[in-house]
Amino acid sequence: MKKIFKALKYTVAVLFIVLAFVACDREYSSIESDVLGENNFNFNASQLEVPIITYNRNLSGQQINGLTSNLLGFFNDPIYGTTTASIVTQVTPTSFAINSAEMFGINPTVESVTLTIPYFSTQTGVETDGTPIYRLDSLFVENNNPENIKPIALKVYENKYFLRNFNPNNPEDNSQNYFSKADASINSTDNFAEIESGTINFDDHIGFTFFDGDIEPSSAARAITDTVGETSSTTYLPPAEVIELAETPQSKAYWKSLILDQAGLPTLSNTNNFHNHFRGLYIKAEAKNGEGSMVLLNLADTGATLTINYSSEDGDDTDTDRDTGSYVLNFNGNRLNTFINNYNPAILPTTPNTTNGDEKLYLKGTAGSMAVIDLFNGLVDCDGDGQEDDDALECFKKTFRKTDKNGNVLAPVNELYQLKRLINEAHLVIYEDETFITPDDPKDANGEDYHAYDRLYLYDLGDNSPIIDYNFDVSIDASNPLVSRSFTLGRRITDENGISKYKLKVTDLLNSILIQDIDNTKLGLVLSNNVNLNLSTQLLNDIGDVTGVPASTVITPRGTVLHGSNSADDDKKMRLEIFFTESE
Repeated sequence: MKKIFKALKYTVAVLFIVLAFVACDREYSSIESDVLGENNFNFNASQLEVPIITYNRNLSGQQINGLTSNLLGFFNDPIYGTTTASIVTQVTPTSFAINSAEMFGINPTVESVTLTIPYFSTQTGVETDGTPIYRLDSLFVENNNPENIKPIALKVYENKYFLRNFNPNNPEDNSQNYFSKADASINSTDNFAEIESGTINFDDHIGFTFFDGDIEPSSAARAITDTVGETSSTTYLPPAEVIELAETPQSKAYWKSLILDQAGLPTLSNTNNFHNHFRGLYIKAEAKNGEGSMVLLNLADTGATLTINYSSEDGDDTDTDRDTGSYVLNFNGNRLNTFINNYNPAILPTTPNTTNGDEKLYLKGTAGSMAVIDLFNGLVDCDGDGQEDDDALECFKKTFRKTDKNGNVLAPVNELYQLKRLINEAHLVIYEDETFITPDDPKDANGEDYHAYDRLYLYDLGDNSPIIDYNFDVSIDASNPLVSRSFTLGRRITDENGISKYKLKVTDLLNSILIQDIDNTKLGLVLSNNVNLNLSTQLLNDIGDVTGVPASTVITPRGTVLHGSNSADDDKKMRLEIFFTESE
């Protein structure tokens, strides 16, 4: 038996292969029907071609607040071009328990102000002297090689723009979100965000300059030495970016006026008053001589702090010693990641071909682009009359569901349809476009190519949630997202010729369409640096069929190019492979 599903113009093959059991390496083997006996399952080989359309969507106006972590720095993607990431953030005192005129002592002065932001890192060993050795886990540099770390120019300003929590223009959802304006259409030096009422240029809201210099990401452990009497002890903390923000008399005086002089006033009595008084920091990154590095920072970590160290008179007129103290602030509150993208204009598509599909799919994070996958798109010849006039989805259901003698699908039992063919596994096969990504690409320090750790993330565009298969995936590694959920979101596979592909599992999704009759919604495909993160972010305005994107792609600076359903290379067109057993 053989039926052919044909799209109106372009198709992607769906291969149905007879199965009996799953070997340890997950390859299927067939069993002859006479071995099983006359009354058992019959295994008959079938092959179908099912319509599928894939096309691009350029992304703009992505939500850039409420992210779990934030990018900072400059990154040059070899395909797409450059991205510069900066941070605008509120800071919040860790406690409002004490607010009195003398909470900082008598005649307090600022000794230092330290900004500390931990990197994501992993300890890999210990030096002979006991110093721990760390590796930065979210470092984006040329060829993935830590030896290519370059400094960036950094400025830390007082932010004068009030980052409100509530949106007066949206009575249904009154939380205020902020959205990317990363296309450099206004200018390529300032950082912008958009809200419903207009565009914010944070460079128009700059207050005091606390820091203006260069920084370079480092994996070195931080040594903390405590001395009691004649005894000293050293402890080590993981790597972090540590920046001094009060190294001049002018800056110390400003911090005194900003914080210490507010003792006992309503300013330091609660979060709202404080945020209105001190509206936070604008941490602006720029390339240095056209180069730089980018890191993912963990501002949600308890070790991410702004610490104001001060001294005050001790009340003893007989000596000159002063009491010391610290006022610690964290980054709870609104925190935005702004981007400036200077992309190669020849790369990103302008108008997607939603009818026939795009030849190439462009996936790029940080307000770049994504792909849409539309399964069972088009009309097919389902009844064998030579006319492509049958709905592809309905034909798929009729081919797998049990039917009566007239070919009509049987009514569901307890709202569940019975199947005559059982899907054992189904996955999308997706090839990288070798014209952009070749085996000759530069290797990193470990001899691996630039895209070795790329991960694709598939989600449901209907409600912007993970697909069903993702939720049932048991291959979760919370500590290592590079290998996590590899059963559903298959890792990159490269053959001996350097051609790379991915396999993304959709078995449970298709079974749910057949058995439970769930909607066949379109799927979104993005590049992600953390497939464990399944939070969704909003868009300022819907982009066609896209109403939201995974948060993980917002903070993924890298990009890749894939073969689409309309690829000129038939062997590498995106396709859906289904393995099933036939029950009658």
